[in-house]
Amino acid sequence: MLPQNVKQSADALLEQKPTKLLKQLISELAYLDKDAIELIKKAYAYSSVAHKHQSRKTGEPYIIHPTGVASILAELRLDKESIAAGILHDVLEDTAINEKLLSDEFGEEVLSLVDGVSKLDQIEHSDIKHHQAESFRKMMLAMVKDIRVILIKLADRLHNIQTLHALEKKKQIKIAKETLEIYAPIANRLGIFNIKTSLEESAFKYGYPYRHKILRKSLKRKMGNQKRILKKISSRISKKLNEKNILHAINAREKGLYSIYSKMKRRRLSLDKIIDVYGLRIVVHSTQECYQVLGLVHEAYKPIIGKFKDYIAIPRVNGYQSIHTSLMGPNGTPIEIQIRTEDMDRVAENGIAAHWKYKSEGSNDTAPQIKAREWLANIKEIQGATHPEEFLESIKVDLYPDKIFVFSPDGDIYRLPNNSTCVDFAYAIHTDIGNSCIGAKVDRAQVPLRTVLESGQTVQIKTSRYSSPDPSWLAFITTAKARHNLRAYLKELNVEQTIVLGKRLFNNALDALGKKQRNIKQEQIQNLLERMGFKNMDQLYESIGVGDKNPLLMSQILLGDEQIEKKSTEHKPLLIKGTEGVSITFSKCCLPIPGDSIIGHLSRVKGLVIHRRKCHQLGSFLKESSRWIGVEWSDDISDGLSTEITVHAKHKPGSLAAIAGKLADNGCNVEQVSLTAEYEDETIDILFQIQVSNRKDLADIMRGIKAMGNVEKVSRSLH
Repeated sequence: MLPQNVKQSADALLEQKPTKLLKQLISELAYLDKDAIELIKKAYAYSSVAHKHQSRKTGEPYIIHPTGVASILAELRLDKESIAAGILHDVLEDTAINEKLLSDEFGEEVLSLVDGVSKLDQIEHSDIKHHQAESFRKMMLAMVKDIRVILIKLADRLHNIQTLHALEKKKQIKIAKETLEIYAPIANRLGIFNIKTSLEESAFKYGYPYRHKILRKSLKRKMGNQKRILKKISSRISKKLNEKNILHAINAREKGLYSIYSKMKRRRLSLDKIIDVYGLRIVVHSTQECYQVLGLVHEAYKPIIGKFKDYIAIPRVNGYQSIHTSLMGPNGTPIEIQIRTEDMDRVAENGIAAHWKYKSEGSNDTAPQIKAREWLANIKEIQGATHPEEFLESIKVDLYPDKIFVFSPDGDIYRLPNNSTCVDFAYAIHTDIGNSCIGAKVDRAQVPLRTVLESGQTVQIKTSRYSSPDPSWLAFITTAKARHNLRAYLKELNVEQTIVLGKRLFNNALDALGKKQRNIKQEQIQNLLERMGFKNMDQLYESIGVGDKNPLLMSQILLGDEQIEKKSTEHKPLLIKGTEGVSITFSKCCLPIPGDSIIGHLSRVKGLVIHRRKCHQLGSFLKESSRWIGVEWSDDISDGLSTEITVHAKHKPGSLAAIAGKLADNGCNVEQVSLTAEYEDETIDILFQIQVSNRKDLADIMRGIKAMGNVEKVSRSLH
């Protein structure tokens, strides 16, 4: 059908009586004025005509899908342009309607939204991942221009995933996992809890059908008793609040299946250990009343130590605000209580869509809207990433909620991903701060820039206008912003500048080892170049300058036996990336294993010594900060490495033998056993040195031992 014919047919359809489907949609749009309704009727007519001969995999007329998307957007109370774009979101890809017709009939604003949601042109790519990443980048950059793009896309994904049963099994799993990996985290990042939960529940059902079935059955068995307890607690709390004349609403809430599964997996807990499966939500009028209610609730029931979180004072990264506390209910049953205001509750459900203003920024923006603007600004900054896959991975870093919060000396709060360093913090403040940082203080103590930060710390960055970024930072920085800005700086350097930078870094590395390049034999230099595959030193310098080669490791290889006593090692396979020809030693103080976050210390005697990033000994090496380098585990590690666990068990005959037997059953090689402590309550601490493949295997072993009847606690040892 030609575009002109689409227009004629759509105009004719507008003259007819509205369909049942359109009537239902209009009934959901009572918050819009008459002109807005007319625009949406027109969009429905054009979409209906354009998709007339198309059907869904379910066999239903295709128009059901765009109308369903519009209905989801109506629940968020979005504006007329968003609703119209939701109805028209597939017409550019799948129908005769072109951009000119769409612009002429609905305006540039609607066209921009539809185009932003549409996929890239169907270009044949040899690399499917590249195409998918490029499509994702296009959508995210369109979102930066107008946040409504992603709201429409989320609604589109939600409606599609609700009818996933019509697709073949392989496609179901693919779409479900993509939803859990990308779209649900985006909804969470924007604070749209309703859509996030709906996406997760449907995707979990299709992506992990067996786990979904088992978990649902287990919860069903648990449900009856919990509801009775919740009703009893609710009644008692409500009575106390009425006595204080606090207007309130108390609702029971149930944690989503996927959220429960994720928590069980993340924290390695059984279902019985998850205390917030069921809970109560108390909604009051003001922030002051929230804290008043908290006191009254703690009077009524004993709070569980360590289970209190004040997201009002310090909101989550998506702007979510509420007080969470866990109480010991009747019969010792733990119950989570959430306390928030009406506005906080509304915002918690709809995130940025709550009172969103599309045209301007105002002082009445909600917390999620403010957080969303910050996130969008960050995306805009990294959009110049060379490869779409790099961009996708950068965004993923920001999508997951494993965050820490640290403070500037002025008291400003900065949220960063776990394992973020001082350099990440410097770039979070400002790109110029990151590019010129030379040192850091954490809680007033001088630390190396590569120091991993923890929540609650105060960080001060020292800068110099004569300083420039160090390519070696790429080995340990975590945030997308830091990584992008560092790469951008290195790319802007011309070859001559890169060589100068690389030479300076290489000479600094030699200085750290007590050597000068002028004293190095030409034979050694030639040997290094041959081993690394370079024709001359300028090529080596350039490689160091762009971050491909580590100057300290290159210095170590150059000096060889002259500087570092090479020792034989049991672990002949390559365990650490990029350390070919380098003597590797694993620290005895923290015994790192694959999966641990690690850092390397260049020793004159032992070569490169690998430590866990949270090793207690790291503080003693701060004076030699130039010798610390970021390192990563190799991808394929088959050999086991030694580590230690401490088992706190009841002092009974056969306890030691039973635990050792359990380790043997797990195929674990026990290298050493020692009794380290005895206590008055007839318990003991037993230290086991064992060989394991990685952190996952160790966690499985520790979980198996902990389940033994005579064992009270199992922990990993740090000297």
